[in-house]
Order: sequence, then C-alpha cells, then structure tokens
Amino acid sequence: MGTRVPDPIDRYVGSRVRMRRLMLNMSQEKLGNELGITFQQVQKYEKGTNRVSASRLQALSQILQVSVQFFFEGAPEMTGHFKKGAVSPLPAYVSDFIATSDGLALAKAFMLIGNAKLRRSLVRFVEEVVRVSDR
Repeated sequence: MGTRVPDPIDRYVGSRVRMRRLMLNMSQEKLGNELGITFQQVQKYEKGTNRVSASRLQALSQILQVSVQFFFEGAPEMTGHFKKGAVSPLPAYVSDFIATSDGLALAKAFMLIGNAKLRRSLVRFVEEVVRVSDR
C-alpha cells in the first residue's frame, strides 16, 4: 500500500483555506473550534492531505466570509476535463506565496503604499536583488 499523494485540487482548496484564514488573522485552533474539529484536521485540510466535503466547504465559506467559489478561483486545470490550453487566472506560485504568512504580510504592506511609482520602484529593486543573487 503506497503513500497517497494529495490531489492538486485538494491542495489548492486547502491553500485557499489557509490564505483566507491568515487574511482574517485566525488561528487553526479557532477555525477548528468554529467547525467543531481539531486544529490537526484543519492542518490536514490546508495541506490537502484530507479532502474537504461539500458541507464542510459550505461551513468554511460562512466562517471565512467568502463564497464557495473563492476556494476554486484560479485552481489548476484538471487534465482531460477542461479545454486544453486554458490558462489559470492565478498561477500556483502566486497562491502558494500568498498562502504563507510572509507572503500575505508582504502583499498587504505593498498594497498600503499609495504611490504607484514607489511600488514600481520596489518591484524593480526586488527583481534586481534576485538577478544579482543568481550570479
């Protein structure tokens, strides 16, 4: 019996649960309490190890104050089920980044910068740092 690899959709839905939970500054324990489950079960959902049932997804949407569709926005394409060549509106690396506490903090802080020119300068600076560090 082999180790089950989480389905990409389950992992994606879990990352969206984590991202939204972090956006609300909610702990896994608090979310678990709201759902009537342990924080370990929340961890398994967020990693995609355990699938989220339809009824649990509905409860999550209410607790996290988003629509059920939120959990699937930008989801990876399921091979053989959808039109080939379709592009996901949100690349996986973006949702993976935003699902981290550092990524979310950086995105929030960045969006608070009102000066668009300064934001563009920061992007160029970070791109330069990456370019120099790759040498």
